[in-house]
Amino acid sequence: MTKRQSLLAILFSAALLFFLLRLAFLQLLPSSWSSYIIAPASPEKVTAWKRTAAVQRQQSIMLDSGRGSFFDRFGLPLTGERYEALAFFPSIIKSWNENEKQKKRELAKLLKVEEVLLEQYMIGLKEPAFWTGAASDDRMGLPVPFNDTSAAAIAELDLKGVRIVRYTSRPISNMEPKHIIGYVSEHPEWLLEHKKSALSSGTYHIHDAVGGAGLERSLESLIHGIGATWASYYTDATNNPLQGLDLRIKEPANPYYPLQVITTIDLELQQRLEKYADQAGLKKGAIVLLDAANADIRAMVSRPHMPVRLSAATSSGQTNYALKASVPGSIFKLVTAAAALEAKLVNRNEIFHCNGTYGKYKLSCWKEGGHGDITLEEGLAQSCNIVFATLAERVGAEKLEQMAHLLGVADPIGWQQQGTRSVVPYGLRLLPEEERGRVFINEQIKTDNGALAQSGIGQRDTLMSPLQAANLMVTLLHSGKILEPRSVISINYADGSLMADFPVQQSRTYKYRIMPSTANLLLDGMKAVVERGTGKGASGGRWELAGKSGTAQITVKGEERVNQWFAGYGPVAKPRYTAAVLAAERPTYTSNQATKLFRGALDIAAQLELEREIGVEKSNK
Repeated sequence: MTKRQSLLAILFSAALLFFLLRLAFLQLLPSSWSSYIIAPASPEKVTAWKRTAAVQRQQSIMLDSGRGSFFDRFGLPLTGERYEALAFFPSIIKSWNENEKQKKRELAKLLKVEEVLLEQYMIGLKEPAFWTGAASDDRMGLPVPFNDTSAAAIAELDLKGVRIVRYTSRPISNMEPKHIIGYVSEHPEWLLEHKKSALSSGTYHIHDAVGGAGLERSLESLIHGIGATWASYYTDATNNPLQGLDLRIKEPANPYYPLQVITTIDLELQQRLEKYADQAGLKKGAIVLLDAANADIRAMVSRPHMPVRLSAATSSGQTNYALKASVPGSIFKLVTAAAALEAKLVNRNEIFHCNGTYGKYKLSCWKEGGHGDITLEEGLAQSCNIVFATLAERVGAEKLEQMAHLLGVADPIGWQQQGTRSVVPYGLRLLPEEERGRVFINEQIKTDNGALAQSGIGQRDTLMSPLQAANLMVTLLHSGKILEPRSVISINYADGSLMADFPVQQSRTYKYRIMPSTANLLLDGMKAVVERGTGKGASGGRWELAGKSGTAQITVKGEERVNQWFAGYGPVAKPRYTAAVLAAERPTYTSNQATKLFRGALDIAAQLELEREIGVEKSNK
């Protein structure tokens, strides 16, 4: 009997020890392990045992990720739309009594859906979800917004597990996503590679959405936020709601978050240009408008469209063509002319002769028979290939390439900070996708005079982005001073106080500037382009305009295509905007779509300026 009792005591003690060790393991498990093992009930830093317990007794849905939101320069929201939405909690719904089941028909009427479809929807739910509408609704998976009347009527039904909640949608309904803002998506591989310490500390969690492009990407470390807002039902072991515990809202108790990013974008101008680009049939390319006074980005349109739900693995619509370097064609002739003028290898009054052919390298002018005797200014106006192939050979490869850098078209030109001056320790580029421009593809090609002549007219290996082209106009208007286009003015705390500002700044890459006389000659040449040259299609608008057209021959999948360009500014007397338009990969022998788009874009800007002036006058009366 004693042996039997001793054996039972040992077995009982062993079992008790096992459960004690198991409990200790669950409670003391390091949070760095739990990030990979347990899906957290909320993104706030908690110990693993609290997270496990919360998962077991909560039915939760995220109302707001806590991520900072973007606004235009006037304070209009670009992301972070807040509205009333409807959330379903399936485990709670399963405990409905007969009275609540009868109210299902009334709920279906309020949702304007057949009762049987609502029943199927609720039965199919495995976890809490928002009502996104019937299958025919075109909201791309976003929760349906409810007005005050509809929300009150649903709330009055008092159905357990069906609740009206305040939801924050990252994309704004009825607003096209902006390439310059970018997108967010789940990207666990990136988090594991770049945010290991943040995962360990609980600042990030493995299923957090992170910035995948644009400002969402470049400002990720600043706008990620300190925690989400969750709506939760507390349940018992049988998934029934605990008595007296209805829906609970849990949010970070920090009045300074989420942050607010104030951008340079003019939303009304942006929206009108997007609509115009589509109506005009721009399939691939970009429209960029900068403030002529300080190079701030006022609008940036890229086509194809970026989908509302864009994942990191999606390629269609992801490219921002405003930042992509493309073959520029004749707008590069401005760089060639500047290089020759600065080296004193040409003057305003020199006469060139164009008979239609260059006589070497199989180069010819676009005009059959040539332009005859022609000055430098008229060469710009008529975009004569012979003039600029001649100048490129005079200047040489090194000086031509140097001038491309000096004018800011061979480097990423968007606003950036480095080192200790930066608002983030490792430096900051606001436009991370911006590609650098180029004159020659390698050093060896610089010894090829044929390649040099072709580069001088913007062909061969030359590259430039629409942003760089628009900023080239700003540089010339500022007599060679290169400003870095801003996309962000400031980042503010939730109470409106300043966290960080992003001042207008000059590029520090090159201190040397072209002479004012060089800039003025090029500006005069661009006036002539519109008055009597290849850009006459840009004349006759609301403002007098100036600019340079360009057509670049390219090959796409074995087919000959052209990039059509126009870069310029307006109004001429007192420039308000500079602009660059790229209509990419167009069929050959089609009219220059970019010229038409340029005039249309500046007409829209002029009309908006007029409307605002009238509005101010009315408000002052």
